[in-house]
Amino acid sequence: MDRADVLSAHRYTNRMKLKQQPEDFQVEELAEVAPAQQGPHACYRLEKSGWSTPDALAIVRRRWRIELRRVSSGGLKDRHAQTVQHFTILRGPQRNLKQPGIAVRYLGQRAEPFTAQDIRANRFRITLRAVADSEVPAAIQALTEVRRDGVPNYFDDQRFGPAGDGQFIAKHLVLGRFEEALRQALTAPYEHDRAGQKREKAVLRANWGDWAKCQAKLPPGHARNLVEYLAQHAGDFRGAVVQLRPELRGLYLSAYQSHLWNRLLTYWLETHCRSDQLRKVQLQLGKAPFHHNLGAERQAELAALQLPLPSARLKIADDDSVQPLLAAVLAEEELQLSQLEVKGVRELFFSKGERAALCMPANLTWDFQPDERHPGRQQAVLSFELPRGCYATLLVKRVQQATGEPGA
Repeated sequence: MDRADVLSAHRYTNRMKLKQQPEDFQVEELAEVAPAQQGPHACYRLEKSGWSTPDALAIVRRRWRIELRRVSSGGLKDRHAQTVQHFTILRGPQRNLKQPGIAVRYLGQRAEPFTAQDIRANRFRITLRAVADSEVPAAIQALTEVRRDGVPNYFDDQRFGPAGDGQFIAKHLVLGRFEEALRQALTAPYEHDRAGQKREKAVLRANWGDWAKCQAKLPPGHARNLVEYLAQHAGDFRGAVVQLRPELRGLYLSAYQSHLWNRLLTYWLETHCRSDQLRKVQLQLGKAPFHHNLGAERQAELAALQLPLPSARLKIADDDSVQPLLAAVLAEEELQLSQLEVKGVRELFFSKGERAALCMPANLTWDFQPDERHPGRQQAVLSFELPRGCYATLLVKRVQQATGEPGA
C-alpha cells in the first residue's frame, strides 16, 4: 500500500461514533489472580480511565518509588477507555492508591509475578453512537455473521503506535540503520503525544546531530539521557538504541513482527477463500480481507490455523503450507527470513511462537436504543468476551464496513 492510501485512511470521519466518552469503551481483564496471601509479589487490581497502562503504572511507581524491573503486568489497555486489569510488584506495598483516573486496590500476595499467561479473556462493553436508522439492519446482519464466523485475528492499529505511516523502526534495526531507527523513535510525531513530548521531538528534529544544543534545550528525562550518551560516545547509534527503555524496544520489534504476521493471514485468506467470501475492511495500514459465509469445512480449517510469528529463529520446512505465504510477505519487504534479527544487539530479539488465525467472540449480544447524545440516531451497546490478545476494535470495524461507513 502506498503512502497516499495510508493518508486517506486517516482522513475519513465515520458517521458511527466510537469512544466519545471513556465509558463508551469498557474492558475488564478476566484473570486467574487468586492471591494465596503468601509469596514475594504483591498483587493489585488497577482501574483507570484516560491513561495508558504504561503511563498509569509509571505514576504508581513514582508515588511508591518502585523500580521498573519489579513491576509485572499482563497487557496494555487503551487510554481512551474505562479499563480493569492486574499487576504485581516484587516486595510491593500492601496498600491502595487513588488519584484522578487511577484506582489501585491491593489484593494479596502471589508466589509468581502476574503475566499475560494469567489472563483468561477480556470482557468488553462497547457503545457505538450516532447509528442511523437505515444502518441498523446491516449492523445487525454483520453482528450475526461475526457471532457465527468470528473475525480474522489481525493485530489492530493499537499495536503499531507511531508506525501509522507504514514506517517501522524495527525494519531500520534489522537492516543495521541504527541512526534512522533512533531518529524515528525520538522524533516521529504521534497523535497521542502529550505537549511535553511534542516539544522534545521538535527540538530533536530541529537540532539532530548537534548533541550539545539538544542537551541545552531538552528537559531532564529519557530523551536527554540518550542525547548525552551520543555526545559522550561519538554518535554511537547502536549503543544509544540499547539505551532505549526496554518496554519501548519491545514495542518497536513487536509492531513490525505483527505487521508481517498480518500479511501472512491476509495471504492465507486471499488464497484459500473465494472473492465473494471476503469483505475489505479499512485498518490503519490499509484494507484487509475479512471472511464471511465460508462453509463448514473452510471455517473449520481457519479455526484450526496457527500462523508463526516471523523471525530469524523460525525453522520452517520447504514443504510446509506456510512457506509460500512467508516467501510472499518477505518478498514484499525485500528481506530474507535470516535477516529478521538485530545483529550485534542481544537485548533486541523478535518473539518466537504462533498465533491463532481466527478470533471468536463469546457471549456476543447487542442492543439498539435511542442515542441520548445524538437525537434522531441510535446507539448500539455490544457485550462480548475475547481471548487474550484479540482486538475488540476489529469487530467494530467489521460493523462499520457493513453499514457503508466512509473508508470501508
